[in-house]
Amino acid sequence: MPQTFENPEVPENKREISPLTIGMGVVVAAAILVSLWFLFEPQLSRKRPALQQTVKLSMGSAEQEYARRIEIGNIALSRAENFLHQEVTTLNGEVHNGGTQPVLALSLTLEFSDDMKQVVLRESRKVLGAPEAALAPGEHRAFEISFDHLPSSWNMQAPAMRVSYIELAQPKQ
Repeated sequence: MPQTFENPEVPENKREISPLTIGMGVVVAAAILVSLWFLFEPQLSRKRPALQQTVKLSMGSAEQEYARRIEIGNIALSRAENFLHQEVTTLNGEVHNGGTQPVLALSLTLEFSDDMKQVVLRESRKVLGAPEAALAPGEHRAFEISFDHLPSSWNMQAPAMRVSYIELAQPKQ
């Protein structure tokens, strides 16, 4: 007569899953989903620092006329490596208010070109605005704009620049 051996350590009924284990599983799954969402979130919805923000404002005819009186000069380009070992290109310049009204805000559109004079990058950046003081008539003010990523086809020349937005102080009544 054959004998059957039974293992006394294994209970005959199955283990039940505790509510604590289910709760911890849900928390871990939620954390993974939130992490993946932040990882793959579209770049467009992320906010940029205020001075690096792309400007999409319109100017009236008075502002367009006054923009001709703004002079941009003393342009210098430099390249350096940041603490993350990425190459950063910095554009330093100076704006001059050649008009008769104080300027509260000013944005420039910069166009980087390749060797064939085709625009490879166009960006608008704010160079003057709150909380800084207004740029008085005849006054000069330095500005600095940094670029983390410039196209490799850029011809390493200073970009073409134009005033894309200007806000004038309201005349006192």
